[in-house]
Amino acid sequence: MNQVMNQVYPVIWQNNSVLLIDQTRLPNEYTLVEINRSEDMAEAIKNMIVRGAPAIGVAAGYGIYLGAREIETSDRSQFLVKLEETAKLLRATRPTAVNLFWAISRMLKTAYETVGKVSEIQQALLATAQAIHAEDIKTCKAIGDHGLAALPSKPDKLIILTHCNAGALATAGYGTALGVVRSAWSAGRLARVYADETRPRLQGAKLTAWECVQERIPVTLITDNMAAHCMKQGLIDAVVVGADRIAANGDTANKIGTYSLAIVAKAHNIPFFVAAPLSTVDFELTEGSQIPIEERHPGEIYQVGDTILTPPGVEFYNPAFDVTPAALITAIITENGAFAPQELYKANGGNNN
Repeated sequence: MNQVMNQVYPVIWQNNSVLLIDQTRLPNEYTLVEINRSEDMAEAIKNMIVRGAPAIGVAAGYGIYLGAREIETSDRSQFLVKLEETAKLLRATRPTAVNLFWAISRMLKTAYETVGKVSEIQQALLATAQAIHAEDIKTCKAIGDHGLAALPSKPDKLIILTHCNAGALATAGYGTALGVVRSAWSAGRLARVYADETRPRLQGAKLTAWECVQERIPVTLITDNMAAHCMKQGLIDAVVVGADRIAANGDTANKIGTYSLAIVAKAHNIPFFVAAPLSTVDFELTEGSQIPIEERHPGEIYQVGDTILTPPGVEFYNPAFDVTPAALITAIITENGAFAPQELYKANGGNNN
């Protein structure tokens, strides 16, 4: 297992290849997939071998470099045309996760601004992909620290509920929502994590629980529809989730089920936090209705492994994300601090772009 100090790294640059933890096989099997072509990276993102908005951004950065490495021309103009084709391929994989588009834009900016031979552009692209990778780990640790400061104070240790997986597996390492959990655990302020199983792909049951077990963080798994009951019983002190895209007003797209979790948290007067890097904030969107919602194959609902759960003739609706209104969010935790949704622009230095 590729871990350093009990940390998991889902994207690894090694020997001129990208190694990805195949998250579709966890927790039963730990497998590394070697990626050497941009087409293979696109498939890995689409099929959720790598998933989580920040991790997708890191993978896409390397995907652009792999595509650049495949282009056989010394002509700068032809090279850039081919590179745009690689960018188009990668953009089509996951429409909701804005980090994907952010990373691709940053990579293309490097390509267009680098003066020199094609080989020099290729090397600049690799350097940028590696910078995106390293920056995300640093960012997540800052989110963890700011999240720790934002959590409610109480004499006893906290119990935090989270949804889906926003841990090391969803980032370059450490995590966003689970980054806050890790910081609270390290500081001695955490008693336990409650993890929603997160239907239909069960990222909470398969991935969040796995990460907590790796680091010996006490974790209790519940089904998604148990959250309100647990809150009513006084078992939850705070909810911390990640995000795949945040609009300028603080409306947040995250894994399906997050919206209902925010509603029941509000009803029980429990703080609801979103933890995400600034690269997840899409300041070009004024509010959440403008966020595109990915719909995935209905097989995720009607089938578990080889077992069919439903009778023939049933129709299916499988949105992968929902949008939580800013009014339900206590604070959005970024690498620059925790901010009320209506003051999110302050995290960006006072800029709404």
